[in-house]
Amino acid sequence: MPYPKNLINDGENVALDLRPHWWYFSKHILTGIPLFIVIILVTRLNGTPQKVTAAIVGAAAIVWAIWLLLKFVSWTRTYFVVTDQRVVYRTGVMSRHGVEVPLERITNLNFHQRMFERMIGAGNLEIQSAGEQGTTLFENVRHPDGVQQEIYRQMEGDAARDAGRGAQEIGKAVAEAVRAQGGGAGQTIPEQIEALAKLRDQGHITAAEYEKKKVDLLEKM
Repeated sequence: MPYPKNLINDGENVALDLRPHWWYFSKHILTGIPLFIVIILVTRLNGTPQKVTAAIVGAAAIVWAIWLLLKFVSWTRTYFVVTDQRVVYRTGVMSRHGVEVPLERITNLNFHQRMFERMIGAGNLEIQSAGEQGTTLFENVRHPDGVQQEIYRQMEGDAARDAGRGAQEIGKAVAEAVRAQGGGAGQTIPEQIEALAKLRDQGHITAAEYEKKKVDLLEKM
């Protein structure tokens, strides 16, 4: 079951939509194997001991099966999602628990895999973020090294988009300031550069912004 679309923001794109690795069922696997062996041994018994033991083992098998079913339902309702804006983790059936970390607040990413986990492609991912959340640990992540790299790629894209939006805002602000100074399309390029210099001297734009706009105007000559 994919992550619900109604929980995705407008204009947000999903890069990864993962369920926990099958090692999420490790306790059930490690207890189910010996239980299966016991069931086989019980079938080889005869007489009254066999009936009593079979009843006990059968009850244990039913409890184990119910436990496994509940865990499976929880697995289907556990999401680890990476978008171009945030990392989202949601889990729970009746009661829900969720964690959201905006990409711009992530300060560091670490993953941990024991030797066996490397063999099966599972592990834990640790996300450090600015603010109250601090460090958040996500367990049983599929290929955490690949997830780490994908989050870094999304962070780079998010930073590039923010830089582009910032440059556009600066350009608009400079254009409005030039018009306020009496400039406009009728000005010559030297006059526009002179108007920009006044804006720099008055503190409306920085020296770096002035130099960049000056170079852009000189290239148009």
